[in-house]
Amino acid sequence: MSQKLAGKVAVVTGGSTGIGLAIAKRFVNEGAQVYLTGRRPAELDAAVKAIGGTAEGVRVDSANMAQLQALFDQVKAKHGKLDVLVANAGGGSLLPLGQITEEHFDDTFDRNVKGTLFTVQTALPLLGKGSSVILTGSTAASGGTEAFSVYAASKAAVRSFARNWILDLKGREIRINTLSPGPIKTPGLVELVGTDADQQQGFLDHLASLIPMGRVGDPDEIAKAAVFLASDDSSFVNGIELFVDGGMAQV
Repeated sequence: MSQKLAGKVAVVTGGSTGIGLAIAKRFVNEGAQVYLTGRRPAELDAAVKAIGGTAEGVRVDSANMAQLQALFDQVKAKHGKLDVLVANAGGGSLLPLGQITEEHFDDTFDRNVKGTLFTVQTALPLLGKGSSVILTGSTAASGGTEAFSVYAASKAAVRSFARNWILDLKGREIRINTLSPGPIKTPGLVELVGTDADQQQGFLDHLASLIPMGRVGDPDEIAKAAVFLASDDSSFVNGIELFVDGGMAQV
């Protein structure tokens, strides 16, 4: 069976754990040369070792302009192009209105909004005809979640970026789409409620009860959707929000 991303060069930010790691792994299996980024060297090295193949890790904080430029300078020097960009780095934490701090706001928006914006903008000179940009959104942006307003608002901004950027890039044949996971069993999700295993499992069970399919998702289920958006199979798909959420945001 042919590989869907054979010959393509891809960057996956926030690729050392969770969804980003699963996407990077799938991309390598589909034939891409993959650069994955992360802020923590130990986790990044472990991810590259786990993926193997053509995976290469680059330490990058996506809210740091100099580090972003160095990343894409490296890709340019080695390949002269970029075919697929997954702006996935980000995260958030729980704080209700009345307790939100400036630090909480700045950290969330720096990672999810500033990081996404400047990741894509810095990569833009390397993106050519037929290239694909995938922004990681969230079902949180489409509804309400207690104590999660800052994160939800940041992901709503990401969704808005895709709608507007496809107009800015009209005629360049660069596709930009948002991939919005529902609850996915990742370290980032379960650690929202702390490190106690029973508390984490209770949280997952609660989330599963809200999902029509009756379970939380697996990171590889997001990765398979990312392969579709990255590949030529989605050559006329542009500006959409693809929910991979077991139906959670649809009811």
